[in-house]
Amino acid sequence: MARFYLIGFSVLLFFDTIAQCSFKLTAVEAQPLEMSLEWLIRVFTNPWIYISIVGYILTFFTWMTLLKKAPVGPAFAASHFEIVTVMIVSIWLFNEPITLLKLIGTILIVSGILFLALAESKLSKQDSYHHQR
Repeated sequence: MARFYLIGFSVLLFFDTIAQCSFKLTAVEAQPLEMSLEWLIRVFTNPWIYISIVGYILTFFTWMTLLKKAPVGPAFAASHFEIVTVMIVSIWLFNEPITLLKLIGTILIVSGILFLALAESKLSKQDSYHHQR
């Protein structure tokens, strides 16, 4: 089961990171932002918007597959690790800086995910112990 989670959440992060970064690439290339037909044409003639849409669809189906087996609390927390992966890719792709606040946020996100995973692991061990008695 651990392999299922590891592979599943890695795939989820991959698709979600691609979707988020593609969406930003679309926004950057469609500038300036304006509510006009020309702006809509710039958005929908940009290939990144379609990569983003496909990424979101694949993220959705991966998430639905994971929710069939994963406990919702830790799974929901782990799915937010994409904030960290998008930040890392944005450093490379968009030359965005790493700030102290971003590092603190990353540490808090990762810590929260780890604490929830440990708590869930402890609960499932207790449940299996009580069911065996």
